[in-house]
Amino acid sequence: MHDWLEGRIAIITGASAGIGEAVARDFAHRGARLVLNARRESRLREIAEDLGPERVEIVPGDAADDAVIDRLFAAARTRFEEEADLVVVNAGRGLNGSVTTSDTAEWEEMIRVNLLGAAKLMRAASHNLLADIENSGVSWQQEARDIVVLGSTVGRHVSPFSSMYGSTKFAVNSLAEALRREIGPKGVRVSLIEPGFVRSEFQGVAGYAEDWFAEVVDRIGPVLTPEDCAEIISFIVSRPPAVHLSDALIRPTRQDYP
Repeated sequence: MHDWLEGRIAIITGASAGIGEAVARDFAHRGARLVLNARRESRLREIAEDLGPERVEIVPGDAADDAVIDRLFAAARTRFEEEADLVVVNAGRGLNGSVTTSDTAEWEEMIRVNLLGAAKLMRAASHNLLADIENSGVSWQQEARDIVVLGSTVGRHVSPFSSMYGSTKFAVNSLAEALRREIGPKGVRVSLIEPGFVRSEFQGVAGYAEDWFAEVVDRIGPVLTPEDCAEIISFIVSRPPAVHLSDALIRPTRQDYP
């Protein structure tokens, strides 16, 4: 059976930990070549060395920065002499609290990274992938092209304990579906992934209390791992080009809400 992931070139942002790192490892295991981005250059170098430097290029930096986004696509062309055909829009940050309780000093940076940065990468990915379809002379049914966008269950179901973070994911969910309707008919698949509770660095960085998360795990666990999400993403992008799983909401079995 043909594996539609083998040999592809994937750009993955937020690849130094969590879901991004798990996706990178799963893609590499399935034969993809990678351009990895995160702020932590030393961690990216460790991952590249582990996966095999011959199949990995790293582009450290802020995923919401226009110059960094440009370098991601340029790195694929320079290193692998081909255009990237798969982009995972994963970089983002969380924020504990609601409109009334979250730290207002964190709002603008979170919106910049989660919404504006994601939108910029989605825009660049769509332009590059559509141009590649036009210039390659190969039918979209012969070569798959994908944009995978990381949303969240709180981007679909309103959650009072993280409503500011959730608002950015509501926006990203909307952008992903709008982009799918715009470029899907032209041969580029846009898939939205909406994980529930996942155990990773995310909770600590977002400011969630350890005892609160421990209570959640005790109540609904076992919670998801980044590897659980990566396997779903790999399944989606390894479908034949004419098959599109456009939206996957993934929860721990016992997670009732959100």
